[in-house]
Amino acid sequence: MILVTGGLGFIGSHIALSLMAHGQEVIIVDNLSNANLQTLERLEYISGRYVPFVKIDIRNTPALNKVFEQYSIDAVIHAAGFKSIEESVLKPLEYYNDNVSCIMSLLRAMQRTGVRTLIHLSSLAVYGQSSLTLSEDMPFHYAYPNPYIKSQQMIEEIIRDTAITDSEWKIAILRLSNIAGAFEHAVLGEFIAPLPKNIIPLALQVAAKQRDYVELRQQAQTADHTVERSFLHVLDACDAIMATLHWLSTQQSVCEAFNIAGQSLSIRRLLKEISAVTQSEIKTVDAPFYAYAYAELDQLGASTEKAQQQLKWQPTRPLNKIIEDAWRFYQQTLHGR
Repeated sequence: MILVTGGLGFIGSHIALSLMAHGQEVIIVDNLSNANLQTLERLEYISGRYVPFVKIDIRNTPALNKVFEQYSIDAVIHAAGFKSIEESVLKPLEYYNDNVSCIMSLLRAMQRTGVRTLIHLSSLAVYGQSSLTLSEDMPFHYAYPNPYIKSQQMIEEIIRDTAITDSEWKIAILRLSNIAGAFEHAVLGEFIAPLPKNIIPLALQVAAKQRDYVELRQQAQTADHTVERSFLHVLDACDAIMATLHWLSTQQSVCEAFNIAGQSLSIRRLLKEISAVTQSEIKTVDAPFYAYAYAELDQLGASTEKAQQQLKWQPTRPLNKIIEDAWRFYQQTLHGR
């Protein structure tokens, strides 16, 4: 059985459904701070079976210990945590408390119960460096002034220090690019909040006439002055996790990081692609500089050569597929389906 933390969130729920589709038993824990029970109902309806779920905050170590004691857990996929670079500037204490405390509590519970297989979902932003060719051997820029990025750097240090203490640990850290899309046939996707934190949901709201425009920042040192980002289909991320689980099963003692990324392009080009897929104009206005007075990485993309060589994984779904699937699911939610 595999424990998925944050398993009712966008990425976590797709991971859980993908695992079940591959014949795995799952147990989900989530505090519902960024999720709802409607997702659990969908998971059970789609899979046709009962999905064990426990509503807890994984920072509550005694409660988490009980989950490990009650269920026969073989591995953990850690998808819980706060993930907005922009929001972390406004809520640094919340980000440090949630992200760092979560991993410490989880590792303690795993250590106590003898579960030693872990996949931690991190971000390409963890490097704190602007590049489209980030590689796993590049050092972190620890002085980068962002609480979310610093919290992810701390998490990786905690994981590595813990792995050193016990040769039975088998850990993979997956540094993900921006995740979007939806499950096959739009049976599961991202439930977009009224005020999304990511660019694709914002643009889809404009396409659906739920929002008038997208604020576009144009201060980046790039060809069209908008930041460049890597985008990956959520099912490609799920495939990477399945490949990682298989790889970990062949290892004796390991703690390795892998870049899991897709196509890189500028936000301006992304909006044009979204406009083409949705057949809607995505209006933009210049974002006031003072509204985003925080450091922003101009480029964030990566080489996935290590994942290709060791995990035998590479992305297969193009950008238009990401947008098509996300748009299809969003349209269904607007119609109450």
